[in-house]
Amino acid sequence: MERTLRLAQQTEADELLGRSPLAALVGMLLDQQVPMEWAFAGPYTIAQRLNAEDLDAHDIAAYDPEGFAALLSEKPAVHRYPGSMAKRVQQLCQYLVDHYDGDPAAVWEGVPTGEELLKRLNDLPGFGKQKAQIFLALLGKQLGVRPKGWREAAGDYGEAKSYRSVADITGPESLQKVRAHKQEMKAAAKAAEAKK
Repeated sequence: MERTLRLAQQTEADELLGRSPLAALVGMLLDQQVPMEWAFAGPYTIAQRLNAEDLDAHDIAAYDPEGFAALLSEKPAVHRYPGSMAKRVQQLCQYLVDHYDGDPAAVWEGVPTGEELLKRLNDLPGFGKQKAQIFLALLGKQLGVRPKGWREAAGDYGEAKSYRSVADITGPESLQKVRAHKQEMKAAAKAAEAKK
């Protein structure tokens, strides 16, 4: 993989995301109900607390659940809901062990179509359709994973030169554009709700 991502906006955390397929998946999993930078810094924090250079699906899946929850809960916590997210991270890793021999890159390597890749991502624990589409867009736009029809499978998130999600963030400027888009979407949803 070995690309430079700028999702955590912290050098070491971003380097890990760029070289570690599992870190990228875990960051995407954590990206809910917390600022994006916090979510994508999470894999680096977890690796540090495990005294590891990288995350390993086998190790995390086999980790004592209470111990893993405690690890994510240490201050500063990895997520606003560290206990439930620890469980989700372990479920994701167990799924990868069971279905891909613990190799997260096997989820997307050699997949012939965007549709098939979207299905595989959607099957991951903690990944609904929207999260799967955003991660598919991230793979295509920034990590060079581009099976036939990947943009279509990613929906609006696959659109070129858009600023809708983490897939479009390459630095502070694009981060601000994505934030502005999300605020516009929230305002539009609020206005639509008020009209009902």
